[in-house]
Amino acid sequence: MSSNDFSRLVISKSGLLSNYWYFRSKLEPSTKMLVLLKANGYGHGAIELAAVLQQAGADYIAVALPVEGVELRKAGITMPILVLTAGTDSFQDIIKYRLEPGIPNMDALERFRDALRECGAPGEYPIHIKLDTGMHRLGFMPSELDALCAALSRDGNGFKVKSVYSHLAAAEDPSQDSFTLGQIDLFSKGAARITGTIGYKPLYHILNSAGIERFPEHQMDMVRLGIGIYGISCLPGVKLSCVASLQCKILQIKELNPQDGTIGYGRWGRISPQGTKIATIPVGYADGINRHLGRGNATFSVCGKRVPTIGNICMDMCMLDVTGTDAKVGDVVTIYGEDPTACELAEILGTIPYEVMTSLPRRVERIIVE
Repeated sequence: MSSNDFSRLVISKSGLLSNYWYFRSKLEPSTKMLVLLKANGYGHGAIELAAVLQQAGADYIAVALPVEGVELRKAGITMPILVLTAGTDSFQDIIKYRLEPGIPNMDALERFRDALRECGAPGEYPIHIKLDTGMHRLGFMPSELDALCAALSRDGNGFKVKSVYSHLAAAEDPSQDSFTLGQIDLFSKGAARITGTIGYKPLYHILNSAGIERFPEHQMDMVRLGIGIYGISCLPGVKLSCVASLQCKILQIKELNPQDGTIGYGRWGRISPQGTKIATIPVGYADGINRHLGRGNATFSVCGKRVPTIGNICMDMCMLDVTGTDAKVGDVVTIYGEDPTACELAEILGTIPYEVMTSLPRRVERIIVE
């Protein structure tokens, strides 16, 4: 850590690349790899990770929103960027910054075609067609393929279909394999129909991280690597590399006696009859530390020893019970990383590690180490 006392997410470049190559090893050499950096790289820092992935040879980056893609372009990222949720009102920025929109319905297709004409963009601008095969969020339903193919076959559209894609709803769940394979079959038929209409073969992609691990025989032309690159596998017994460690330093130590009263908001922190040693650290719920981790529900690591939270999590701080330890001001505290893990905190909260990771705000510094 640097001398800064406050919270930072320490990102391991070697861990990130180790996970990248684990998933890459399951693919044919010709299969392209798209890496998801939406939600600020799942909380890890999209700009920092994009530079690493661009150097590593990833073929595509995907973000959720146009503003995320614009940020990457302004930071000097030149590789292709797919905007999964392009909307209908941000096409001017998408074109200006050479982003590639996901097109999920006829309204978006027509609006983007109009935007290309208004901007005078050169012909064959890349777009990506989203098919709904059962997730039922965004995408063309099978019943809409007639209208889609008719629109794609018109002259003078100004765009070229770079890829056709869909999203698996439950690829990680073996009990849902029949549904997953049905999605893949439905997608293959829809994508083939589009190819037959436009007269050339775009990239096909449907596999997410779990799909890469469990259904590599359906990798098609490209896969989309999301949570897997951040160290989460859907397979039992597979331990991916830890990519990020959320850390801070102890700001103050207090030795409290029973007569000192209680600790924190609402007086939920109780001092033991033998006295309690508390450490105050500069992270709170404004730093993504969920309030339900307070009151001893979670333990963090101080110098390799797990210690519980005490009292309520505050906005910018929380307290740890370090009684019986040699903890001192300036010692490093690990909220999650190798020990405890983001998965462990997610289990305490009754949620998924995605939510734990993406809860980190911008004010948490991101640092990449080798």
